[in-house]
Amino acid sequence: MKKDNKAVIYWLLIGCALIFVMVIVGGITRLTHSGLSISNYKLISGTIPPMNEVEWNEAFDLYKQYPEYQKLNYGMSLEEFKDIYFWEWIHRVIGRFIGLVFIIPFVYFLIKKRLSKSTIKKSIILLIMGGFQGFLGWYMVKSGLVDRPDVSHYRLAAHLTTAFLTFAYTFWVALDLMFPNKKVIDKKLRNFIRIGLVVLIIQIIYGAFVAGLDAGWIHNHWPFMNEGKFMHETVYIEQDPIYLNFLEGKSGVQFVHRTLAYVVVIFILAIWYKATRKEITHWQTKGVNSLLIMVGVQFLLGVLTLIYAVPVWLGVLHQVGAFILLSCMVFTLHRFSK
Repeated sequence: MKKDNKAVIYWLLIGCALIFVMVIVGGITRLTHSGLSISNYKLISGTIPPMNEVEWNEAFDLYKQYPEYQKLNYGMSLEEFKDIYFWEWIHRVIGRFIGLVFIIPFVYFLIKKRLSKSTIKKSIILLIMGGFQGFLGWYMVKSGLVDRPDVSHYRLAAHLTTAFLTFAYTFWVALDLMFPNKKVIDKKLRNFIRIGLVVLIIQIIYGAFVAGLDAGWIHNHWPFMNEGKFMHETVYIEQDPIYLNFLEGKSGVQFVHRTLAYVVVIFILAIWYKATRKEITHWQTKGVNSLLIMVGVQFLLGVLTLIYAVPVWLGVLHQVGAFILLSCMVFTLHRFSK
């Protein structure tokens, strides 16, 4: 029986699609400040939401015991609580569903001997990454249940970045199966694209920092920050020592994110220019062209999200844009690597 067939590829691509949905719902959860609405973690029973008024009141009473209600949402009605509960609940349910979608077919393919040794190893790595992602989600929520009514932006960034990386690796494994034939590669260009991918991942991390610190609600101007300044003085005076401004200061983190956006654009323009000056394949052409188009769309979404002070729909679109741009980068790198 032929190993690594279409069924395995579809399984991996469905996993990619579900992670994509998970990230969208996670973005909505963050932007609607719903992430701390469920303050406990029950793997099985937590899949079922409150089903009657008594259970809803119990869930609401539990929420009232923590800082977010006491310091930010004191006096919130039960109906308002239900709204934020929904997004965190659906986020967790999708996470559990993704786990089942990965584990059950994996076991089936193992039993049926449909996986090569290489794909088995890669799939085990994917399962570990998925499990770690779930752990980071709860670890992130815990940080908002102690003193501050908000999650640690470091933990938020770790949670989000791991989701992006899990998607990227799942997509890469699927691409390995979709394009099994090796070809001669241009190592210099491949390495340049690798650097571009690293820069993009750093930009995604800083996007998570911006979200975690609510740094998108300040300096809502472009191309300059407040008072027409490229670097506003608040960028380097919020934290001490100075370097912490670029990790924990709202203005500093936003400055890095908006500046890195130009770096990402320049890198992708350079990738496109270098690639199109060579004889490249049909799929390589598709890759670099998609990169060029998507970085333009994502840059525009970033500017609009900033100018309009992060409305939920634009914030989610900007996060979706980052996801698609990463997909284009991974595809392009794969086509120039194998």
